Amino acid sequence: MKKISYIFSFILAGLILISCQDKAPDKKPKKVQVISSFSILTDILYEIGKDSIEVHNLAPVGTDPHEYEPVPEDIKFATNADLFVQNGMHLEGGDNGWFSKLTKSVNADKNRIVKASENVEPIYLIGEGKIKNEEVNPHSFISPVVGIEMAKTIGESLIAVDPDNKEFYQKNMEDYLAKLKEVEAEYREKFASIPQENRYFMASEQAFQYLVQEYGLQEGFIWAVDTEENGTPDQIKNAIAFVKKYNPPVLFVESNVDSRPMETVSKETGVPIYYPAIYSDELGKPGEVADTYLTYLQYNLKHIYDGLMRDRKVETKD
Repeated sequence: MKKISYIFSFILAGLILISCQDKAPDKKPKKVQVISSFSILTDILYEIGKDSIEVHNLAPVGTDPHEYEPVPEDIKFATNADLFVQNGMHLEGGDNGWFSKLTKSVNADKNRIVKASENVEPIYLIGEGKIKNEEVNPHSFISPVVGIEMAKTIGESLIAVDPDNKEFYQKNMEDYLAKLKEVEAEYREKFASIPQENRYFMASEQAFQYLVQEYGLQEGFIWAVDTEENGTPDQIKNAIAFVKKYNPPVLFVESNVDSRPMETVSKETGVPIYYPAIYSDELGKPGEVADTYLTYLQYNLKHIYDGLMRDRKVETKD
């Protein structure tokens, strides 16, 4: 009897265990695995995908996204990635650049490789003597008008790879677009109020081309793009000529460039450099100013507007 009782108890315990396992909560659904080429795209992805996605950011803040070199950890994540998001417009080197090589190395499905700028009209860099260059300016995202289009493309790409969560992504995208459109309206209002004589924008790199063309400013720069030689004697000479001709209120430097070439321009022209630096092709470090795309746009608007509205006789050193 004891033996039978023992066997019965064992069977009963087993049935209870199976019952508990049947009632155990289902495993959390697998997050969509996304590769992002740099910080601005990563932030937009998380704004729309939130906790339904896991994003592996490639070029870290403080690293030039033009010439990033993937590391083994990047390749490991890319092997099982569901979506590959790049800026495009040659920011990552184009068809033969580092991002393209990464996707090819893991045999990524072409339908899952997305250019966030694919619906953006490209603007070409200006060569010597104001001649149109054949190279596309990749820094379109500096303009909030472009940011709106990029957010739409990214949202639609998430829906395409994860259609079961379409309503979730759609709502998040609409909420985020509303915020971007609010910022864009502020850009339009503030830039429209700048007097004509102050509408000359001078920075180190020709990164702000989309912004100045959208809002009617005239752009000066020292070099065209960071992948070129920067701060050469001829570049400095041309920059000094621009500043002397148009007398902008201030000179701007970007957070990720060597400020010494612009310091030379300032010394030779007497036009002060505006501080703090503005942002071009990366966000701020986490926890610091401009560490999201929205705050990046708001930060740049505040400081570009403040700089261009400065009295030309007043030096600034915040």
